[in-house]
Amino acid sequence: MQQISVIGSGTMGNGIAHVFAQYGFQVSLVDTDAGALERALVTIAGNLDRQSGAGVITGAAKQAILDRISLHASLGPGVREADLVVEAITENEEVKLRAFRQLDQLAPQHAILATNTSSISITHIAAATQRPDKVVGMHFMNPVPVMKLVEVIRGKATAGSTMQTVVALARQLDKVPVEVNDTPGFVANRVLMPMINEAIFALHEGVATAESIDTVMKLGMAHPMGPLQLADFIGLDVCLSILNVLHEGFGTPKYAPCPLLVDLVAAGKLGKKTGSGFYNY
Repeated sequence: MQQISVIGSGTMGNGIAHVFAQYGFQVSLVDTDAGALERALVTIAGNLDRQSGAGVITGAAKQAILDRISLHASLGPGVREADLVVEAITENEEVKLRAFRQLDQLAPQHAILATNTSSISITHIAAATQRPDKVVGMHFMNPVPVMKLVEVIRGKATAGSTMQTVVALARQLDKVPVEVNDTPGFVANRVLMPMINEAIFALHEGVATAESIDTVMKLGMAHPMGPLQLADFIGLDVCLSILNVLHEGFGTPKYAPCPLLVDLVAAGKLGKKTGSGFYNY
């Protein structure tokens, strides 16, 4: 595999493009918003500067990495030569299904279609294509250039060869791939989101302040970041979407999102990306 297409240039998309280019792949970064593409390239350049300052890469390598990334505002040209497509758009099932129908028509027949979804069924996404054996979950963690884990999720129809290829590819990126079966939330968010939701309930019920809840988890459980601050960094809309998937998928009340989370999202307070959530930024 040499040609990688990344769909979506937001936080996850630009991070995924960054790591593939860093490890020698030719990357097409695709987004219908041309301004978002330019901002993504600026973000990647800034992150490369930090890596250079930390000695992860040399200063001379920065331009070579950037030169391996091409920007595309149209899906067709962006995936025309892809060996692997990694979708990293909004965490909404209908939007993803529509994207995969298009990708199935536009990407080469041999191409593997991966989704960076953090909770949505790989089996459902694969069913929107004529190549379900070549559809797989490739769930990177944020920030992608730093975090080692990649959940590799097998849908009901995902071929063993597809899994093997993606696992090997993740290792080429110096990541640690973990194979997971297709179930709502997979492993990472099935465990993480109920913890975040419970922390929101504790705040909602007046058990303690946001700062106190986060301090307990950081100092008492050795978490690098408290659950409420982490929710702000993930995006409260994303947290709500994942909890809704878990709630609908398992049909049990333990996954029902806290009313405070629902209210903050309705008010447009989505965390760091909007300047306020559980904290102000």
